[in-house]
Amino acid sequence: MRMFLILLPLLLISLFFQVTTTQTVGGWEPIENITDSHVQELGNYAVSEHNRQSGDNLDFLYVMSGAKQFDEATGREKYGLYIEAGDAEDMLGLYRALVYEGYGDGYRELKFFNRTSSS
Repeated sequence: MRMFLILLPLLLISLFFQVTTTQTVGGWEPIENITDSHVQELGNYAVSEHNRQSGDNLDFLYVMSGAKQFDEATGREKYGLYIEAGDAEDMLGLYRALVYEGYGDGYRELKFFNRTSSS
């Protein structure tokens, strides 16, 4: 009985750490190297795809910041990006985009793209 009372707190502590660790798996994590060519390419894709879908004529400038998350349901990486882009009147704007990308299969999909209200 005494051994049980000693091991019970250890068991509870290990369960606590397991639960808190599992809660963060799949969470959004900041993109550390925002100047990485792949991240910038995803931003350019988002603007180009938005232009194709909407008929707009935005010019991609650069990805300012972003985060990524692995979507276990689809097996794809999700990128939430803040993108600086300009329009035909040389007005700059900050846009939010969500891009899904597959590993090694060339899959990319723009889920949404919109101008932020703070730009």
